[in-house]
Amino acid sequence: MLGSSSTPLKRRLCFLLKLVCFVSSVLIFCEFLIYYVVIFQCRWPDVKGGAHVSEKETSASVLKAIILADTHLLGEIKGHWLDKLRREWQMERSFQTALWLLQPDIVFILGDVFDEGKWSSPQAWADDVRRFRKMFRHSVLTELVVVAGNHDIGFHYEMTTYKVNRFEKVFNFTSGKLITRKGINFVLVNSVAMEGDGCAVCRTSEAKLVALSHKLNCSQQKPNHSNKRCSDVEKLPASEPILLQHYPLYRKNDAECTGEDSAPPEEKSIPFKEKYDVLSQEASQKLLWWFQPRLILSGHTHSACEVLHAGKIPEISVPSFSWRNRNNPSFIMGSITPTDFSLQKCFLPFESRVFTIYCAAGALLVILVLAHVQLLTPPFYFAQRLISKHKAV
Repeated sequence: MLGSSSTPLKRRLCFLLKLVCFVSSVLIFCEFLIYYVVIFQCRWPDVKGGAHVSEKETSASVLKAIILADTHLLGEIKGHWLDKLRREWQMERSFQTALWLLQPDIVFILGDVFDEGKWSSPQAWADDVRRFRKMFRHSVLTELVVVAGNHDIGFHYEMTTYKVNRFEKVFNFTSGKLITRKGINFVLVNSVAMEGDGCAVCRTSEAKLVALSHKLNCSQQKPNHSNKRCSDVEKLPASEPILLQHYPLYRKNDAECTGEDSAPPEEKSIPFKEKYDVLSQEASQKLLWWFQPRLILSGHTHSACEVLHAGKIPEISVPSFSWRNRNNPSFIMGSITPTDFSLQKCFLPFESRVFTIYCAAGALLVILVLAHVQLLTPPFYFAQRLISKHKAV
């Protein structure tokens, strides 16, 4: 009697254990393993050979860089706690997985790190910075470089010296700052300060950019720079610079942008507003004239785009890294040398697919529970009953 009564209990416990294992497996896959499965498929692009690549530029001299943009960490005013928890977990797992699998030399974040930096209080700012450092923690072998965006320091009319200094103190960022790694020159631009109206922050920023332009041009021995003008100038690597900024250079719209992560068709023909969606034509021409860059990397639009300026200078607009802004976030992987570069996009898990997996698992779970409590006839017994009725006839 005792043995027979304990059998149903054992069956229930066994079934419950199976359900727990099933639910746990789905959670572990969707919240952890899926990032490894997807990012593992990404590969560093090869720098194309040819006349532009010297014999000295071996694989050891190639700089491996990850470029992402617009993380928009939610603040205390507009950010719901559940939304924060979900989006920040997704970005943290993606970033940490990418670091572990890809092992980049350097990571660039092209602005709008925070969503409410433009109006956050000192306490809220400190909390946002703490969460950012946790999410984007990295080893000493990987360098992290962050550029200012309009949500970090405000649009031009909201930008103040206090907000700019606050950002610069945390991220060691200044407009017109040069970072040289493995002979490659990267120029960091505070594109919010390229308003051209002579404001204090704008004047300081432009003065630094002009001074840096002079150094780079002298180092490249431009014909219009005489030896006398360059005699006392610090020599930099002769590599043509790569510009890193938040706002894209001026373009009319996204009509010519292609790819699955470009803007939706209904938005592509909407005209961009200068000094809001893109830099002004004047500011764009200044940057092109000052630096003659070989590549421009920007963010801000949350969508991908590739355009050519002056028919030869490529600009890549990097999509948002946050699922709050896109169903298919991504980042750019760049293999860069002093004379060449090659870029490859790495997509993160599609949120719609994760949601589909959860829905399918939930439906299967309901079917299993109903079948176990005999509220739903299992397909095998249902088919067996149909066969029996057919034989009886």
